[in-house]
Amino acid sequence: MCVNPGMAVIIGNELLLMESVGHNVLMGFKVKRVLYQAKSPYQYIMVAEIEDFGKALVLDGLIQSSERTEYIYHESLVHPAMVLHPNPRRVLILGGGEGATLREVLKHKTVEKAVMVDIDEMVVEAAKKYLQEWHQGAFDDPRSEVVIEDGMKYVEECLKRGEKFDVIIMDLTDPYGPEVSKGLYSREFFSKLSSILSDDGVLVTQAGNSFFYRDVYDMVLENIRSVFKHVEEYMVWVPEFGYANNFILASKVHDPRSLKAEDVNARLQERGVKTKLFNGEYYEALIKMPIIRG
Repeated sequence: MCVNPGMAVIIGNELLLMESVGHNVLMGFKVKRVLYQAKSPYQYIMVAEIEDFGKALVLDGLIQSSERTEYIYHESLVHPAMVLHPNPRRVLILGGGEGATLREVLKHKTVEKAVMVDIDEMVVEAAKKYLQEWHQGAFDDPRSEVVIEDGMKYVEECLKRGEKFDVIIMDLTDPYGPEVSKGLYSREFFSKLSSILSDDGVLVTQAGNSFFYRDVYDMVLENIRSVFKHVEEYMVWVPEFGYANNFILASKVHDPRSLKAEDVNARLQERGVKTKLFNGEYYEALIKMPIIRG
């Protein structure tokens, strides 16, 4: 078996996947078997079975999500933004190649169209074949449109067409990741995203980790605050990441703190949304929880 150097080490008879949690912290996972691996024009892709976590998507040596616990990340990313908007009909997802973010968006009966834009076609194709538990047929939903393109370019095209979305969900690589990712978290890009949002639009982004990468996280937060009137932070423990993942929720007109648990539960029920974790009480807890900074 060939494994990309730097992604795995062999100790005795065990294959271990080692990944960086912070600048000086490593986390190790025992690999049962590798199901798929390939080098795309953008990154090294692996799908592997990991002890205690089941299947996992690994990009450039970092676990993106795992079979047993992916719902923690994806429900926490998607539903706060979706319930904050009173009638989300058009949704744009930037990234999210596994299809799980798309899956959660489509649970809302209000959605008429969900566009998922991912730059790496090989990731999407691998997800379709190996990660059925993630997308659960979301790619084939008639409301879905999958676009293989750079997110920045797609947003520019939307600006030219005058296309608008009610909710934008950024499920991209971490802001402290590759150099190309930094532009996706810039003040200029958030301003462009604001321009393609409807007047009462909502944006959410995953934002890495405020403990291990505080400087970069605070930069992203300030860039969003410079564009949107209402901005809230929240964080969620994601087991396969080894830390609490940060998210930033923003809107032109909707204040996340004005939405109470009973409002969230009512909207979920009206839209027929079924979740494993997310509900009104969870939403209120997320918004009220203090953020841990390094």
